[in-house]
Amino acid sequence: MAVTPDSAMRVAAVYACVRIISGAVATLPLHIKRRIDARTREDASDAPIWQLLRGRPNRWQTPSQFRRMLQAHLLLRGNAYAMIVRSRGTVQALIPLHPDRVEVVQGEDLALSFLYTRPDGRRLRLAQDEVLHLVGLTLDGVRGVSPIAYARETIGLALAMEDHGATTFRNGARVSGVLRHPQKLGPEAVANLKAGLEAFRAGGDQEGKHLILEEGMDYARIAMTAEDGQWIESRKFSRSDIAMFFGVPPHMIGDTEKSTSWGTGIEQQSIGFVAYTLEDHLTMWEEALDRDLIGADDLLYARFNRAALVKGDIRARWEAYVKGLQWGVWSPNEIRTLEDQNPRDGGDVYYPPPNMTAEAGKAENESIDPDAQADP
Repeated sequence: MAVTPDSAMRVAAVYACVRIISGAVATLPLHIKRRIDARTREDASDAPIWQLLRGRPNRWQTPSQFRRMLQAHLLLRGNAYAMIVRSRGTVQALIPLHPDRVEVVQGEDLALSFLYTRPDGRRLRLAQDEVLHLVGLTLDGVRGVSPIAYARETIGLALAMEDHGATTFRNGARVSGVLRHPQKLGPEAVANLKAGLEAFRAGGDQEGKHLILEEGMDYARIAMTAEDGQWIESRKFSRSDIAMFFGVPPHMIGDTEKSTSWGTGIEQQSIGFVAYTLEDHLTMWEEALDRDLIGADDLLYARFNRAALVKGDIRARWEAYVKGLQWGVWSPNEIRTLEDQNPRDGGDVYYPPPNMTAEAGKAENESIDPDAQADP
């Protein structure tokens, strides 16, 4: 059975892995930051690239749709491409290109060019600075390798089992029980029984009704066979293997049979997923945007807000805010900004850490001369 990116998406585990990773990349807030000095940063909301990546990358896609599509291309084919449309040196639009229509060529000067085949068959050569190129795992430093290509055997097995199971249950090939008659049935009785069984199994108006057995006939149920158990276990094994290829913990695609070693609760699962899977993809996106879109401007850089992944855990989020306030990491207004609230007067204060306040008070008390406080 041929395994292609499109056929692989018929496997529930593949679809779930692609959906989870691409959805996370698409929904994480992406910021363009500006370096003010060695320690100070600010949102570069006045930069044209900000409007492009956070507003409208092209005429028909939203930012999340654009990122979700390119991330899915990357996961299924190892590469993702978007043509960069510039006007007077400013990036105006990003046009996604299907990876199957793009060929990467490295010249003798090591510069890359991209040959894009249009739907009408014409070919367009694009220079390296005209393409946003996202590369997954690569063995030659130029082209990414597709997880589908290396997981071909596992995905092919999963497809074969899906088709086998669907065909078996659709055609009723699996025998779940037998009918026993105390005597031998004649040809006419066998034909009548067969017609009755086929009508009963046809569903529709017969759905949920009881099968009436006559002439002392009884029904004997057949328990699950070893082959049935092996089929179920093989499906579980292939599902776990596919999750491993994509770096997604099995419990995130519905395989909750085994407990996770990443801890319990939404917060711990999200932290583990970010650290061991998403961080690789997010860093790749940031570096590609810096290289292909921002270019020579050393003051600007792209940055995803990783903290947004745990935003659904209200308790963990507010515990982090309280600690950030107590230790002077955040001001109240910075926390209000994270919650999409307007700043308030007096909210730009950074509180000193509790231990520093206590130490300062202790030092002040020790510096007071007790004799000077005594009455004359």
